[in-house]
Amino acid sequence: MISLGIDTSNYTTSVAIFNSDTKEIISKKKLLPVKEGEKGLRQSDAVFHHTVQLPVLIEELFSEFNGEIDCIGVSSKPVDSDKSYMPCFLTGIGVASALSTINKKPVYYFSHQQGHIASVLQSTDNTDLFGKKFIAFHVSGGTTEAVLVNPDNEKILKTENIFYSSDLKAGQAIDRVALSLGLSFPGGKELDALSRKSDKTFKLKPSIKDNTFSLSGVENKCKKMLDDGKNKEDIAKFCIDYISCSLEKAVEYLKDKYGELPLVFSGGVMSNSLIRERFTEKFNAVFTVPEFSSDNALGVAVLAALKEK
Repeated sequence: MISLGIDTSNYTTSVAIFNSDTKEIISKKKLLPVKEGEKGLRQSDAVFHHTVQLPVLIEELFSEFNGEIDCIGVSSKPVDSDKSYMPCFLTGIGVASALSTINKKPVYYFSHQQGHIASVLQSTDNTDLFGKKFIAFHVSGGTTEAVLVNPDNEKILKTENIFYSSDLKAGQAIDRVALSLGLSFPGGKELDALSRKSDKTFKLKPSIKDNTFSLSGVENKCKKMLDDGKNKEDIAKFCIDYISCSLEKAVEYLKDKYGELPLVFSGGVMSNSLIRERFTEKFNAVFTVPEFSSDNALGVAVLAALKEK
């Protein structure tokens, strides 16, 4: 079974070919261009850049693939909810629909979040979890939440939101702090490297209430540290430690409520080295390889292959 995946998020244009028999993956992706100093893109700009970048990436992808696809998977919305919508995904939907008509192959629609989770399971050889219940954290610039995942014949991965940020998303906080420190956007990679230069420890009290946490405080605190002349390395470390501590408290809450279920982490923020080290050691959590932590089309390609089967 050979499937084509297409994902047009608010950060990245990505396409992938997945062979479910050989497990071969061909992946192409490109960040959406953001002007220096800006915090992101308007949806109209994101749609425009996807329209420009997607045909180029598909051409590159198929220059390395000479076979025939059996089906297509595409991200159609941010999360699996009837109210979930983001215009940038319309670009991928339109191209997937056209390719489906031309090639007479079925197209399957999944959420961007489902794609993230599936890419973790596939890239880490944890595909047995497609048939089990587990808890998945999706931590990025657009989403910061935990979902309870159950196997499902229709959706493959059925998700239920069980913990979330009530305001700022983790990726937003990281990007805003990074920009304030003179780093580029998106700032996750550079902030990670900067934080590794600090050996500072902090007394942290994350804002947690029931099944929600608030991350707006970390941006305000980092701004004050910068105004007070604190080292940029320490500010970066504080930002990462605060987010890590908030996620740790969320894990502890969910373990108490749902028991010892497997923990899976996806999303661009989860490529952070400090968070990966701490959570792998403490919770035996599953993290994908950094290549597939950020937005990618592998997951929807995998889900399409499973759906077609």
